[in-house]
Amino acid sequence: MATVLKAQSQAANNLEFKSGKRKEKRKRDDVEDEDVVMADSRLASAHTTGHLQDEEGSQKKKRNKQRVLLLCSRGVTSRMRHLMNDLEALLPHVKKDSKLDSKNNLGLLPELAELNNCNNTLYFEARRHEDLYMWAAKTPNGPSIKMHVQNIHTMDELKMTGNCLKGSRGIVSFDKVFDETQWGRLVKEVFTQIFGVPPLARKSKPFIDHILTFSLLDNKIWFRNFQIMEKDPEQPNGPLQTSLVEIGPRFVLTPIKIFEGAFNGTTIFSNPEFVSPAAVRMAIRRSKGEKYRIRKGVESERSSRRDLRRRPEDELAVSK
Repeated sequence: MATVLKAQSQAANNLEFKSGKRKEKRKRDDVEDEDVVMADSRLASAHTTGHLQDEEGSQKKKRNKQRVLLLCSRGVTSRMRHLMNDLEALLPHVKKDSKLDSKNNLGLLPELAELNNCNNTLYFEARRHEDLYMWAAKTPNGPSIKMHVQNIHTMDELKMTGNCLKGSRGIVSFDKVFDETQWGRLVKEVFTQIFGVPPLARKSKPFIDHILTFSLLDNKIWFRNFQIMEKDPEQPNGPLQTSLVEIGPRFVLTPIKIFEGAFNGTTIFSNPEFVSPAAVRMAIRRSKGEKYRIRKGVESERSSRRDLRRRPEDELAVSK
């Protein structure tokens, strides 16, 4: 009888032990399932967060924040001042500043651009009240381009029939010859950032109705401004016909030097064909002086020949 009770108690203990093991195993399985679910949820949330961030990054494009500081030196004439006013009307992202007193200390220009929150600079330098030079620079690190401005014709002077909305954005067009040389590609990039109006620039309007063209011919840059006409003014109700009508202004730029820094630094490019206008005027004066010297030399030779051919007076001649 005792053996039977002992066997029954041992069997009961074995059942309790097995049931306890089963409960512990179920608890461990439940904890592992919960860990797996939490890990999956974290991965899913991280994936969705990263996906959302990627979408936000793809949707948030890099904003074009180009701003140009426009100023000139002392000694500009009325024609030069009107050219600056025309450029200010064409480029709504331009910040105009007062005249710069010193022509020798151009290192102040990057500081002025930084104070005006501008990363480009157009500086017009007048020499002897008749020569105009234009500096186009990226501030504060460069590069900078020095050019001689010739054949200036303003909007008021030309009186062209073309017209565009003030503050509208323009298409910047370059000649394919710019891509053939290294200095041409550099000038193209600098002019693109200076004359290309950003979409969200101040005082700009969401219209594109004119084209700024830069053509390279005889190592000179020719600037023209055209209006985009979609209808023929003579036939307003006729079919659409795209044409270009010049607005103005127009001028010619002769590149002189390209510097690595902003208004300073090592010379990257130098135009060997450029002759300063002062040297041209000196050559013209020298040629005129040479003509005068030749004329005076001929007169002196003629007078000397007349003296040599003069006969001495004859004492026996009868005086009249």
